[in-house]
Amino acid sequence: MPARSGRLEKRIRLAVPVQIASLLDPAAAERTTTENVCSLGMRILTQRARQQNERLMISSLVGDLRALARVVYCQRLPNGCFCVGLQFQETAANWPINPSPGAAA
Repeated sequence: MPARSGRLEKRIRLAVPVQIASLLDPAAAERTTTENVCSLGMRILTQRARQQNERLMISSLVGDLRALARVVYCQRLPNGCFCVGLQFQETAANWPINPSPGAAA
């Protein structure tokens, strides 16, 4: 039987403002936005590169959702920003599918 590749769950395109902070340097928190989310992880846009397997605390700026996540990949974009794929390390997260109006950044 062939090995499964790709996502276990379809991600939903959703821009939610979040704050990310490295567990190694929580004082260097960054406000950013999600690009897509699912209960297993998310993709965010950041100003600085992140290391694979780096642990980040993700806090939504809309509501009170917090989650510990692991960096799966980090890709540099042509504009100098980075897209970062994150895998939640705790139980599945329930990110808001319809954030309040004006919440998307």
